[in-house]
Amino acid sequence: MLKEFFIKTHQRSEFIDITDIVRGYVVNSKVKSGICVIYVPHTTAGITINENADPSVKKDMNIFLSNLIPKEPYFTHLEGNSDSHIKSTLVGPSLTLIINNNDILLGTWQGIYFSEFDGPRNRKFFVKIIAD
Repeated sequence: MLKEFFIKTHQRSEFIDITDIVRGYVVNSKVKSGICVIYVPHTTAGITINENADPSVKKDMNIFLSNLIPKEPYFTHLEGNSDSHIKSTLVGPSLTLIINNNDILLGTWQGIYFSEFDGPRNRKFFVKIIAD
């Protein structure tokens, strides 16, 4: 089972909680046990899991990545978004989650974040469910 989802980002760099989207797809799949793969087919965006209870965590991650990899004038990529490519490489393009009892296994405070580094844009991500 494979589904394509579309998302609109609103800032150059942001983390958008997509936990409910992914969880809803898994629950509707009726798959009791298996794996769920989330894949982002963009070179300036990624996917990650982190705390979703305190919104300041998203802000802190964004600030840290921007300080770690600033938009530097010495980058040679003509589009001027080399920092976005580097950030997406660090965050990564995919996640694999365990499906158990028709739900994704996440820790109490964990959420799934679409990670935008070169927005605002219209983006997409894929969710693949593989039953045991």
